[in-house]
Amino acid sequence: MSKTYAGARLRRLREERRMSQAELARVLAISPSYLNQMEHDSRPLTVPVLLRLTETFGVDPTFFSERDTTRLVADLRESLAGEIAGARVSPSDLADLAARMPEVAQVLLDLGRRNQLLAERLAGTADGRDTGHEGPRSAHEEIRDFFYRRQNYLHDTDLAAERLAEEIGIRPGEVVPALGGRLAERHGVRLAVESGDRLHHYDERTRTLHLSTRLRPGQRAFRLATQLALLEHAEGLDHQASEDFPAGSTVHALARIGIANYFAAALILPYAAFHKAAEEVRYDIERLTDRYGLGYETVCHRLSTLQRPRLRGVPFSFVRVDRAGNMSKRQSATGFHFSRAGGTCPLWNVYEAFAAPGRIHVQIAEMPDGQRYLWTARAITRHRGGWGEPGKTFAIGLGCEIRHAQRLVYSDGIDLANASAATPIGMGCRVCERLDCPQRAAPPLGQPLRIDQNTSTFVPYPVTDHTN
Repeated sequence: MSKTYAGARLRRLREERRMSQAELARVLAISPSYLNQMEHDSRPLTVPVLLRLTETFGVDPTFFSERDTTRLVADLRESLAGEIAGARVSPSDLADLAARMPEVAQVLLDLGRRNQLLAERLAGTADGRDTGHEGPRSAHEEIRDFFYRRQNYLHDTDLAAERLAEEIGIRPGEVVPALGGRLAERHGVRLAVESGDRLHHYDERTRTLHLSTRLRPGQRAFRLATQLALLEHAEGLDHQASEDFPAGSTVHALARIGIANYFAAALILPYAAFHKAAEEVRYDIERLTDRYGLGYETVCHRLSTLQRPRLRGVPFSFVRVDRAGNMSKRQSATGFHFSRAGGTCPLWNVYEAFAAPGRIHVQIAEMPDGQRYLWTARAITRHRGGWGEPGKTFAIGLGCEIRHAQRLVYSDGIDLANASAATPIGMGCRVCERLDCPQRAAPPLGQPLRIDQNTSTFVPYPVTDHTN
């Protein structure tokens, strides 16, 4: 059994309760000096002390367990890239900070982002650009972090959607009639089909939901379910969005839409039934799309939300990327890090998917910290329907840690124990730690380059070898 060191969390919990070390030591039946040593990580938390702590403070034992700081460390490296390059802080310092004092690390991360934004705004002012109306962060980035913090799972919303699905009788192949019937009977909403550029439009005055003729059955079901969420779960949407954002703000309104979309997916794919089906087919995405009559992206996104306590699915990371490397969607139930600055790793198989649309690509990928993942990726294309009109093409990536890979059908025939079978990838060339990558597009941070006019190397940015 590994030892648990959680001094910073213990100290913060004590200070929040306004207790002295002597007072807490008396409650825990230990000496103040012993408590002081635990708070400074000189001694681990013992099982008896841990049990008394959970009883005293009413917290779950996992509060003191070792946490996955991969994502936080990667965010710090990205935000403080200049400080690392200037040797003012080292990657190991950031890892230690994230592990021991994650709250302080988060504050430092926020300050780094604000500093970067201020620098960009000052540069814009110097260039004569109007930056007076720029917010601290885009609303869409705020929403992505909203779901990120919740590991892409909204427990109360998911339960409410599942209860409604049971009440109205959601069954594969019968979703659209069931949803349409509920909208008409409970809310007096009439459905109308129309052509035009809008995919859907709800007229509150006439209580008419207009749906485009271009919507496929699965897309139509999703629009109906979203409208039902907005009408029937409005109070829950407001409550959930208000946890992070002030009511009436743009980001609050956007959060309500995001939560309504989550509710819609949970309504047409009720948790328990979908989880059971996913386990039965070993997370075979194409078989699930056939069974439920829904799109590839919708099924992948729902798979990434299966994190209900005592009925968890595989914890997936989900990403949607275009050909230029822009991430329009990124959610994760794991510690996998998605670069905020763009320029993700070109060795990642999500980009390979564009070369062979319609085929699922499988890759074992290894991050610089040694963590390995099984990634599936497939390109999807959406068209308006008219000849010559531009469409939208994305690569949908779904990945999990290698320890869960055997639960997926995509692991069949792969030697998961063979580390050499993994493709080394990173979080983006700007902050990647791999020094020997031939695909690198930017020099590594904090590493002096070896500049020699008489020598060339396959690696584009060779660094000085300190061992010589």
